[in-house]
Amino acid sequence: MKALAEIYSGLKSLFIGMRITIGQFFKPIVTVQYPHETLKMPARFRGHIELVRDPATGKPKCFVCKLCEKACPSDCITVEGVKPEGAKRKTVTHYRLDFTKCSLCGSCVEACRDNAIRFSREYNLASLNKEDFVMDLFKRLEAQRLEQEKLGTFAPAPAPEVPKTTPAPITPAHAEAPIATSSLANALEVKDK
Repeated sequence: MKALAEIYSGLKSLFIGMRITIGQFFKPIVTVQYPHETLKMPARFRGHIELVRDPATGKPKCFVCKLCEKACPSDCITVEGVKPEGAKRKTVTHYRLDFTKCSLCGSCVEACRDNAIRFSREYNLASLNKEDFVMDLFKRLEAQRLEQEKLGTFAPAPAPEVPKTTPAPITPAHAEAPIATSSLANALEVKDK
């Protein structure tokens, strides 16, 4: 009796499995053939951070304020820069990200007051070498710029023209506004009379 119950249970589970398999066989394919097809990433996807290029100059927007470095709880960002002669701000020369320590918390992106860094859309990061995840984001941005120049797709936006206006004549401030007297001074004048 026990042997027949085991055979019945085995056949029942076999037919249930076959029913599921045949049901899935006729459904449309949902598998993405990965190397030949890629997934469309959602708008809120967070890849590693990347520098943002200023469209007017073609250079990174970052001016080495180091707020992102200070805000990072994982200590995975190192920023260095120099101040060129005649420039008002520093320019970034080295922006190192150790992605092995990064927790993708977003503190650095939130701390950046000029929106000089953002999350990338890159999701295919795979390597057997740890050094591949320690990136210089400035060198990556420059490599992208050189590649775009080579393809002829990079062109910095022209500098906006400043309209020429004639300055308004300067007049003394007391000529434009009437002299205001305080209520205390008015009260004292009334009391003296």
